[in-house]
Amino acid sequence: MLTRARPIAASIALAAGLAAAALGASGAAWGGEQAYEPMAASVRSVLAAAIAEQDDPEPRFASVTEKVDWLSQMSAKLPRRWKPSYRQRVEFLTAVRYEAQRAGLEPELVLGLIEVESNFRKYAVSSAGARGYMQVMPFWTDLIGDGNRAALFKEAANLRYGCLILRHYLDQEGGNLFRALGRYNGSLGRAEYPRLVQRAWERWQYRPQSLRTAAR
Repeated sequence: MLTRARPIAASIALAAGLAAAALGASGAAWGGEQAYEPMAASVRSVLAAAIAEQDDPEPRFASVTEKVDWLSQMSAKLPRRWKPSYRQRVEFLTAVRYEAQRAGLEPELVLGLIEVESNFRKYAVSSAGARGYMQVMPFWTDLIGDGNRAALFKEAANLRYGCLILRHYLDQEGGNLFRALGRYNGSLGRAEYPRLVQRAWERWQYRPQSLRTAAR
């Protein structure tokens, strides 16, 4: 399972690229109000398969030392109001890291986005109807899922949808994170939201123990 993150991200990118080529040939919660857009069948198929896949959420770490250090450092930054116990924080962070890596995203970017979107509230609902940690619009469950909108309040499902949607937008925008974040939030072309996520991402950056020790 540890080798799946890159192939899934590459498959989505390939499908998006083929679809783009075909189109070219033929002519308190922020609430990520992703807009429904027509989607090529190839892209939809890859995303649907990635959503439905049953797997064991085991993220990648370079070593056991890095695993312990990363989880400890990230845990200290999570709001205790929503994740009061260390076990809850570790389980959440493990899921975030796995789904981020699976989609070819940096876990710290995803944590920054969650902070901006929902401030880590599992049951957050925006005025636009976006749900959960990553504020996923319910239409996505019909488009690439099984239509179960209640699943967006489940940790694993919400993180999977959110990470794959952001990956889809990144591929759609040729890797341009500014524009991808704009699409994710329904504010394409405006700078405020991407800047908020960028600042949050910077706060979540991981500093390995060796660098922290050397800086003393």
